[in-house]
Amino acid sequence: MRPVIGIIGNAYELNDRYPVHAGGTMNSAAVAEVAGAMPLVIPSDPRFVSVAELMATCDGFLLTGGQPNVHPSEYGEAETPAHGRFDRARDAITLPLIRACVEAGQPVFGICRGFQEVNVAMGGTLYPEIRELPGRMNHRMPPDAPLAEQFALRHVVHVVEGGVFHRLFGATEVMTNTLHGQGIARAAERVVIEGVADDGTPEAVRVQGASGFALAVQWHPEWNAAQDPVSRALFSAFGAAAADWAARRGRAKSA
Repeated sequence: MRPVIGIIGNAYELNDRYPVHAGGTMNSAAVAEVAGAMPLVIPSDPRFVSVAELMATCDGFLLTGGQPNVHPSEYGEAETPAHGRFDRARDAITLPLIRACVEAGQPVFGICRGFQEVNVAMGGTLYPEIRELPGRMNHRMPPDAPLAEQFALRHVVHVVEGGVFHRLFGATEVMTNTLHGQGIARAAERVVIEGVADDGTPEAVRVQGASGFALAVQWHPEWNAAQDPVSRALFSAFGAAAADWAARRGRAKSA
């Protein structure tokens, strides 16, 4: 029996009128094909699920990207038009879920918005728009380009020598895609930045003192995860951590 990885779903309206919770197929593919786990899309809304139920059901959590941003009130700032759209129901699930997983040692892996959620959950802050900062590049995707161009590798990330990401990648420089507008302003006390872009934008973090897998990246490794060596390293390590958690709980069985 494979470990179960809960994929945080995003709320949106199908055909602009039918509310749904959904997760990108590439997230499920990365979890199933590279992490070796069973993907389970979670309706991230506290009306339907609780943190305790999720932790009892899943062996790890993938915090996916998403267009709505973490509400600035979660890090002590006022809402402005620059902060964009929000998903307060997702905030209400993911932020306490991250803290609980870190405390318990249960694996959690943040991607893009999930990267930002890890920082906010642990007490950090965000910039509403990276490209408006002096000296920063535009980290957003080309809006009207084909999907393959939007997710293409676009910049270098420099990782700390001897750190967790260096050990995973076997290199101190990797190429990544970039599809985000917001980014870390002040890292939380326990959030250790181990990777940055050429312009200094934080790109890879770990949670200091976490007894389990607690990593996050600002890019989207779920794209082409089985073929890209950087993505494969991340999801393989995440899957191994989820399998270890399942085994320690006595949930893993032979296929």
